[in-house]
Amino acid sequence: MPSAPPSAGAGGPCHPGHVPFEADRPLLHPLLAARWSPTTFDASHELAAPEIEALLEAARWAPSAGNSQPWAFIVGQRGDATHTRLVRYLARSSGAWAPAASVLVANLAHRYVEDTDWEYSEFSLYDLGQAVAHLTVQAQALGLHVRQFRAFDRGGLAAEFAVPQH
Repeated sequence: MPSAPPSAGAGGPCHPGHVPFEADRPLLHPLLAARWSPTTFDASHELAAPEIEALLEAARWAPSAGNSQPWAFIVGQRGDATHTRLVRYLARSSGAWAPAASVLVANLAHRYVEDTDWEYSEFSLYDLGQAVAHLTVQAQALGLHVRQFRAFDRGGLAAEFAVPQH
């Protein structure tokens, strides 16, 4: 589990000078209002298999163009070989805090759509974002926190896990 969220103060944690955070809360579902992105995780906390399955199931239920579900995830639980392999490709900025997270998840979008004449799915990145958003809200519902980030070596990760070009 991460450390406590920063104090909200006027304008909220993300938009100083805008509508005060407290004024935003009645407009949002409590799961969304309480969400934050920590950079400190409890290195002793471990997610149980049912929690990981619930996160992935929430992603699976996300809407997608033509119900194509053009996403895949590489899931590494701290201490397993996949987690170790994922950590290798973290940038220095994320490598300082991300290895302590119970689970690291690399998000992949399938660009090619089988059984069509499409060269690529123009919706795959949007659909992947929907899936990750659903996973994030499910994590919040379970009392967990998620930090999304892009600070890793994409090429190295793709080679390590033999991710197809599409």
